[in-house]
Amino acid sequence: MYRSTTCGALRASQIDSEVVLSGWVHKVRDKGFVVWIDLRDRYGITQLVLDQERTPRELLERSRELGRETVLQVKGKVIERASKNPNLPTGDVEVLVEELNVLNPSVLPPFTIEDETDGGEDLRMKYRYLDIRRNPVKNNLIFRHQVTMEVRKYLSEEGFIEVETPYLIKSTPEGARDFLVPSRMNEGQFYALPQSPQTFKQLLMVGGMDKYFQIVKCFRDEDLRADRQPEFTQIDCEMAFVEQEDILNTFEGLTRHLLKEIHGVESGDFPRITFDEAMRRYGNDKPDIRFGMEFGELNAVAQHKDFNVFNSAELVVGIAVPGGASYTRKEIDKLIDWVKRPQVGAKGMVYVKCNEDGTYKSSVDKFYDQDDLSKWAEVTGAQSGDLICVLSGNTNETRAQLSALRMELAERLGLRKPDEFAPLWVIDFPLLELDEETGTYHAMHHPFTSPKPGQLELLESQPGAVKANAYDLVLNGNEIGGGSIRIHDKEVQATMFKHLGFTPEEAREQFGFLMDAFQYGAPPHGGIAFGLDRLVAILGGQETIRDFIAFPKNNSGRDVMIDAPAHIDEEQLKELHLKLDL
Repeated sequence: MYRSTTCGALRASQIDSEVVLSGWVHKVRDKGFVVWIDLRDRYGITQLVLDQERTPRELLERSRELGRETVLQVKGKVIERASKNPNLPTGDVEVLVEELNVLNPSVLPPFTIEDETDGGEDLRMKYRYLDIRRNPVKNNLIFRHQVTMEVRKYLSEEGFIEVETPYLIKSTPEGARDFLVPSRMNEGQFYALPQSPQTFKQLLMVGGMDKYFQIVKCFRDEDLRADRQPEFTQIDCEMAFVEQEDILNTFEGLTRHLLKEIHGVESGDFPRITFDEAMRRYGNDKPDIRFGMEFGELNAVAQHKDFNVFNSAELVVGIAVPGGASYTRKEIDKLIDWVKRPQVGAKGMVYVKCNEDGTYKSSVDKFYDQDDLSKWAEVTGAQSGDLICVLSGNTNETRAQLSALRMELAERLGLRKPDEFAPLWVIDFPLLELDEETGTYHAMHHPFTSPKPGQLELLESQPGAVKANAYDLVLNGNEIGGGSIRIHDKEVQATMFKHLGFTPEEAREQFGFLMDAFQYGAPPHGGIAFGLDRLVAILGGQETIRDFIAFPKNNSGRDVMIDAPAHIDEEQLKELHLKLDL
């Protein structure tokens, strides 16, 4: 028996009992006449004690030689601790060691295994198995487990069935590039790893499964951005015989359940806004509504003077920054430099200070009088003591730039509080998105999304005006889930493929299996997929998904611990009928 209990379990009620513990040496404190060892496992830390009076000399000497992270088994008696530690659950007791067995020694770790470590991120990623021993990482993984258990509990009680779908599938155009897997037994042919189980879950609805879910790995070979992984986990769900309202109610219920069970937070009905409204009020389709600073469109009150920067702009729009009138000119200049960075791309920024005495001081006083600026304050909702920040230019670009500024200011002002949760639904997305370079349309979500009822006929005359029967669930400025009511009619799906530029032959080659299935009584159906990594991070009060993944990739898509991806040898290439020209 390696252990009779764990290092986090001992309490005062167990004084005088004999125990066997196993774990890692966290610290050794040698005072000459007494040696204390902190023994750590997943469950906590127990202090071990050996001293000159009660411990055999040979055992005491051996304890002094123990290095950090040595795997140890001890047997001893639980005794009351003379100097109690209120910060440890086991702080009332210690174990007087009677037997000590080194199960495996350890070399000196490359960084200290402490909550606040001296190891940088790259180093910790290389030795991730050591990083997992640290409480922050360990607790994040335990937290992820708790969230997934609550997801399974809720969905199972709602009648959902968990079904596994294949990982080796056919490559289909779903947006991002596929990861491809060569087939040894089928020369020149390739499997693809799924970007999502989309078509399979639709086929399960055709198969009558009615309510499906899966916590599933997905893969996208796309250019990496900060905090995005080439492999990620989805809570993938689909329901038959439903309309949009049924989906929203079911998965609003799931989110409420998680907030209550994980954080004890009771939530009312989630607000809903349209895509167009989200873009107009916040400049993006995943707004953080924990704070205000809503957009005020200023064209009507700013384009009547001789300020050509505004007069020539498609959109003039501003936000009111609470308390910002106290910013110095130097601080405002830094804000202007921030929006002019390439990552944001604004050409400049106009500002107005709303003074406490009711007057206004702006960077464009030459063109606008106090009455003009008071109208700006009215449109943006600015109060005395606030700062109005104004950007102008092309509508879409300017909204994106002001949205970035809004989020940056909220971060600086401490308005994005991790222990506050503000969910909302964004609905009525455009069905199609125009690629301005090619002049062609592509699906904003995917080719299987249904148009809103009554809008199918607009595909011929006004494709850009068609709204999708689609919805995103947003939490604290992050999209945590998205889905749609699907097309379930073969002819409608064929029409959709045509407007996406597929020839009938291409549609047949790529999705013939799905079109065939629709001939056999496909029910109306729809679903949603949650990004589990993102959801867990936000529920955990963070936004960095790597902290909640056991073995993540870095920003270059590499696993620096196992050094992947890696070259393969010539023999393997020959077996796969591949030849590399490097």
